Amino acid sequence: MSNDTIFGKIARGEIPADIVFEDEHLVAFRDLNPQAPTHVLIIPRKPIASLNDAGSEDAELIGRLFLAAAKVAAQEGFAEDGYRTVINCNADGGQTVYHLHVHLLGGRPLQWPPG
Repeated sequence: MSNDTIFGKIARGEIPADIVFEDEHLVAFRDLNPQAPTHVLIIPRKPIASLNDAGSEDAELIGRLFLAAAKVAAQEGFAEDGYRTVINCNADGGQTVYHLHVHLLGGRPLQWPPG
């Protein structure tokens, strides 16, 4: 997969973003079009187009995405109140940027069902 998406460029530091967490595997930054008081996107530095494109060799990386979500939720102060993590997959799932990412939403009560 090409890493020329906007998220790939953010991961490489070519495009500025409001980064709230990063390490050698991941980057987490605030969404420019937030759907909750706190809306953070967590992306792997490795270019993976969608969840369908992740392989068994990516299992640890997928786990890191969710552990980072929990860490950011605690850092942002809403871990105890609750939050939602979402991965959209392909067009019908609402994915618009084809670089795997987890949405972390929090800071208000969230409704169900979504979408």
